[in-house]
Amino acid sequence: MKPGVILVDDHPAVLRQTAQLLSDRFEILASIEDPAHVDAAVRNFQPELIVLDISFPGACGIHIAARLMQNNFRGEIVFLTAHADPDYAHEAFAAGASGYVIKSRLASDLLPALHAALSGDRFVSPCPEFKDLDLSLFKSEI
Repeated sequence: MKPGVILVDDHPAVLRQTAQLLSDRFEILASIEDPAHVDAAVRNFQPELIVLDISFPGACGIHIAARLMQNNFRGEIVFLTAHADPDYAHEAFAAGASGYVIKSRLASDLLPALHAALSGDRFVSPCPEFKDLDLSLFKSEI
């Protein structure tokens, strides 16, 4: 059985591209444009994975991830974002993320990030901006 994933991004084109990339190996349980619907989707589908953007009008994906983790979400969260910024990445991992993928590297990095997350590993897109990011600072709960 394929692992279930919820996709959350306010750009429909990104959702379509991500779903197309993942559909052979993952069951796309929901594609969500409005982050206000994330909690209900997680309760309804209980996904193994969430692919989550950071920037939304009026919302922050990092805060959404932190809330999900505080509410005992047992799956993995991988951020898919335009922010190639070590401060954002640090905040994402501190909030409980397992992966941090830059949207410009979607095709090459998202599948490895999701597989790493399912294996209990951390993944960050290999970009010069992240060369000093120390993933060992973030405890693994696995």
